[in-house]
Amino acid sequence: MEIAVLASGNGSNFQAIIDASISGKIPNGNIKLLIVNNKEAYAIERAKKNNIPYYLIESNSKERAQFDLEILDRLKKNNIDLIVLAGFMRILSPIIIKEYRNKIINIHPSLLPLFPGAHAHRDAILAGATKSGCTVHFVDEGIDTGPIILQETVTITKEETEETLSKKILPLEHKIFPKAIDLLTSQKLKINEGKVTIEAD
Repeated sequence: MEIAVLASGNGSNFQAIIDASISGKIPNGNIKLLIVNNKEAYAIERAKKNNIPYYLIESNSKERAQFDLEILDRLKKNNIDLIVLAGFMRILSPIIIKEYRNKIINIHPSLLPLFPGAHAHRDAILAGATKSGCTVHFVDEGIDTGPIILQETVTITKEETEETLSKKILPLEHKIFPKAIDLLTSQKLKINEGKVTIEAD
């Protein structure tokens, strides 16, 4: 499957996917391109170092529909099969979601359905949660509401801060995101009534 990664910032999850691909852990997926909406995104440097084509589609001065149509055009021109959101700080509109139904995945730093949205670490700590983690999920029209593929859990201590919780969770993101991509590109995931099942080897 041809994969497009969408990112807005540092791109550490993008790097984890690249590393997994190089080491043969995603044998049925090819990282064909990176799309960024921020010209300062360090993800661009990661693409350059690994000879992955990248495209800058700036979002600040555009209507949401126009921005998404530009992304969709680029995806279609490159025959993309799977969209991977790796720290992409924009909500995709139904224009793209309808075209790529069950072919868009995202990673979120909480145990969904708990603490969706942009401030998951803060929300988990303020709620007094004793556990958090990360979730790879399919993207639908809601905010972090799509079917869950994989999750990993960490313990939240009484002294936890947003920064320390982020540092705990990020290595787990780097672990399960490539694994989820491998399962999807290997045709091992099935969705039935909003639930994901993983087929055994």
